[in-house]
Amino acid sequence: MGDSRLTSFQMQVSDLLLRHRSFLDVTSKFQDSTSRVNRALMKAVTECGCIEVHAARQPLDYEASISELKDRFKTHLSGYLCDHCQDVVKAEMGKHLFYFTALCNLLELPLDEIVDQEADKLSTLGVFNLR
Repeated sequence: MGDSRLTSFQMQVSDLLLRHRSFLDVTSKFQDSTSRVNRALMKAVTECGCIEVHAARQPLDYEASISELKDRFKTHLSGYLCDHCQDVVKAEMGKHLFYFTALCNLLELPLDEIVDQEADKLSTLGVFNLR
């Protein structure tokens, strides 16, 4: 997404956010949207079954190279989101993006600058961007 699309999206969110303009409302809606994304993903596992989680310890070999570690670490996921689950997850992620952007608006933070700053940090730190 180019900066102009991010700016345009941020302006669109600002124009459309009417009812929940309060910082408290937006913050609680943002948190709620996080839960809804998680719930949609859990339903894909537990109700639909289109994806499965097979989790285990991820052993860290300090002697391995970065590329070897990338190949060794697993996502713990198998399968793919079916069309229905993909639609639901994308819709919930869209709402999450809306409320994230609304929060940026209330705090007068340009979304494109946040994305650019994070991209610069990732470019600078690369694989050493451990959180």
